[in-house]
Amino acid sequence: MTLRRVLPAALAALAVLMLPAAAGAFIKDVITAPKTLIDRAIEARSAADIADDNRIVVIVNGIMADLGTIKASTEIYEQRLLVTGLFDDRKLYDDFKTRVEAVEGVKKLYWHVAYMSEADQEKNADTLLGWDDAIILDNKVGVNLVATRGVADVNLRVAVDAFANVYIIGRARSTEERDKTISVAQETGGAKKIVDYIDVRP
Repeated sequence: MTLRRVLPAALAALAVLMLPAAAGAFIKDVITAPKTLIDRAIEARSAADIADDNRIVVIVNGIMADLGTIKASTEIYEQRLLVTGLFDDRKLYDDFKTRVEAVEGVKKLYWHVAYMSEADQEKNADTLLGWDDAIILDNKVGVNLVATRGVADVNLRVAVDAFANVYIIGRARSTEERDKTISVAQETGGAKKIVDYIDVRP
């Protein structure tokens, strides 16, 4: 579970603790009202499908551990694997890519890992997001999706790379939901480009 999925609930809990009971209940209602019960409760997938995704992510994380790097990030939905990151070691980049491409069970690989020499990264430091800034932007987009009526955020995954590109992978129940999701991401401050890997399926 990512921070962006925990953050809204944590904020609501903090608000309730800091205010009198009646006011706390009102704040909680305001925070949770935009989402329907169905949006919050349902991830429209089988347990086996979710288990397949988890297995793939564990393997990819194992590859990173074996290579001694945390310079990549993964998101997955229905065995469609999205990998982002920025490497300054060409051999490490090539080894990682080769091993990820060989992972069994991946139906589609969206490879958005970049190589840029350490010198070039230093030259472009003003335009590149640091790891912490990328996480902050990721969470901002995620929290905005959680707060949007008609968007089942449980079926969506968000990733942000060092170039402030925002990637969204998952499933929308309608074209309207997909368009709303992309619009929310576009309106989030700091996002330069939205890359959409959302399947539309009722």
